[in-house]
Amino acid sequence: MRRLTPFLLGTAAGYLADARFGDPRRGHPVALFGSAATALERRIWRDHRAVGAAYTAVCAGGVAAGAVLAGRLVRRSPVAEAALAAAATFTVLGGSSLTREARTIGAALTAGDLTAARERLPHLCGRDPSGLDGQQIARAVVESVAENTADAVVNALVWGALAGTPGLLAFRAVNTMDAMVGHRSPRHLRFGWASARLDDLAGWPGARLTALLTVAAAPEPRTARLVWRRDGGSHPSPNAGQAESAFAGALGVRLGGTLRYGDRVEHRPVLGAELRPVGVPDIERACALSRRVGVLALGAALLGRTVIHRTLHRRRST
Repeated sequence: MRRLTPFLLGTAAGYLADARFGDPRRGHPVALFGSAATALERRIWRDHRAVGAAYTAVCAGGVAAGAVLAGRLVRRSPVAEAALAAAATFTVLGGSSLTREARTIGAALTAGDLTAARERLPHLCGRDPSGLDGQQIARAVVESVAENTADAVVNALVWGALAGTPGLLAFRAVNTMDAMVGHRSPRHLRFGWASARLDDLAGWPGARLTALLTVAAAPEPRTARLVWRRDGGSHPSPNAGQAESAFAGALGVRLGGTLRYGDRVEHRPVLGAELRPVGVPDIERACALSRRVGVLALGAALLGRTVIHRTLHRRRST
């Protein structure tokens, strides 16, 4: 248990630091990783899945290996171990920045400044805001809060529980690569295939846990569970629909439908078709729900890490 305590304390401290300070404006380690990954892509890119798989392995594997090495360097100092876990957790979590961006857009919509809301939306998601009205922007924000609660908070904590600091950092590397090369553009359709599939795999447990915790945190758990169980699998993403459908039921709003990403239009299934359309006040409600889910996820991750550690320790002792 002595070897476990620094990680638990560090994880909790990192979560609180993210809640208090959010992402740094400049010099964020994830941005630095993205710059390095972009430079590597430019050097090795080929329109081939095998090359893309090698790129994914080098980037994600390099981050995991670096985290393992850092853990070995600090293992004799509980304080240094806790500091490493805190720094890693603070680096990978994005819950505070997520809700900050969502609330900024919500404030613009509340003030009737549709232009400002459209200009800010790309900071939160990749949709084309030029033709969206206020209600459509509000829906995009709520959907992004739901999806990114899973990606930027719950999944990172899950992988920290499963694999410690290397799990935290490797998951963020995988998720970042998916955002960079995992989309269906002509350049990345084959090169980014491995990154996209690995992100789907890595996001599987956290997406389901996000839905479960959303049901637990919902004002109306019965509706949240009903919409999640009925509509969660209808989304084209194997993971995004889990969180979005649970949020739809929890907030009592209708999500999904037609989306535009630049020149590409997607017609997604409606989640919670019997519920009301999203309104601007639902942005704040979604942010509050995201915070509650994050707190529950932290508790679940710390408990899960403790159980895993004790189980492995007993096996080694027998």
